Amino acid sequence: MAHKIYVGVDNGVSGSIGIIFDDGTYLHYPTPIKTQQSYTKAKQNISRIDCEELCKIFEPLAPEDVFVVLERPMVNPTRFKASVSAVRALEATLIVVERRCYPYLYLDSREWQKVMLPSGLEGPDLKIASLDIGKRLFPKIEWKKLKDADGLLMAEYARRKGL
Repeated sequence: MAHKIYVGVDNGVSGSIGIIFDDGTYLHYPTPIKTQQSYTKAKQNISRIDCEELCKIFEPLAPEDVFVVLERPMVNPTRFKASVSAVRALEATLIVVERRCYPYLYLDSREWQKVMLPSGLEGPDLKIASLDIGKRLFPKIEWKKLKDADGLLMAEYARRKGL
């Protein structure tokens, strides 16, 4: 069953959300975040998903029309802080998605990148290619505040696959 609206969530506090409608229109947002005192005893700030702002992005999207693909977080024991941040971001996003009653599934980044990006890229080249391809596929986006097109490319991957 093809859905009317595909939402791609590039996980993390530096991620993005891409929305593609069946009429060919699209939207792309940086993941809304807020900064606050860390939950640890250390004197430091952390970035968190701003769930209220995320709800505002999703509010106009009817659950019966939407299908969400969420990028599975990178969990690497050698990068503990990044892993914890990614899991916290996923959990916050998932709570909003589930409260909206959207169907969803998880995607590994390599799965959608294999289809949407040129082969053989690694590291920073993946983000460069993502932005370049995003600009060509979605020319009406204001790209100044966005570092890549991952959220949109995930949504486009899901649309093409008919998920």
